[in-house]
Amino acid sequence: MGLDFSQIVPSIPYILEGIWVTLRIVFFAGVIGFALGIILSLFKISSVKPLGWLADAYTSVFRGTPLVLQLMIIYFGSPQILGFQIEPYAAAIISFGLNSAAYISEIIRAGILAVDKGQREAAEALGVSYWQMMWDIILPQALKNILPALMNEFITLTKESAIVTTIGVMDIMRRSYQVGAEYYSYFEPLLFAGLIYYLMVITLTFLGKLLERRMRRSD
Repeated sequence: MGLDFSQIVPSIPYILEGIWVTLRIVFFAGVIGFALGIILSLFKISSVKPLGWLADAYTSVFRGTPLVLQLMIIYFGSPQILGFQIEPYAAAIISFGLNSAAYISEIIRAGILAVDKGQREAAEALGVSYWQMMWDIILPQALKNILPALMNEFITLTKESAIVTTIGVMDIMRRSYQVGAEYYSYFEPLLFAGLIYYLMVITLTFLGKLLERRMRRSD
């Protein structure tokens, strides 16, 4: 096959620098997605119908269209809509965060509904306000139940972050592609990029299981 991994050895530090770019995008997008996901989930279970309709419409749009399309609309469409060009790094965080919120909202909503109704009835009997009950009683219990699903979403976000290469973000994939272009040999650097993503996912999976065990012990 004529494979020669030794030729990319000098470029390995350059490719590895993309890890921090990828992790920063995933982290900030995850924070945005989680915060917005909580709000959307509360809208969905709210007795105020327009809020539920708004949250459902949001989820339908972002779950029903490709993430790469959302990324390109935000990045390439920003000059036409906003009058200025959003930076690739910011566009990646915004698009990933908005997309992740749609999925996380469904996860959190399911977690909230899975909490024993007696918890809510007891809080209402004690005169606890709705928002205080959600924040102090319902959400903490729901988060323990949905932690595996949240970690899966975070892992998916990590893998899907590779599409930011389409708008020029210097992540792992982009750097690997550039190394391949330099040596006119793409298989080796791209396979190395795949190994990096695999190790990142394995690490996140291990950390998620560790966190899950600790939360169970705290019950």
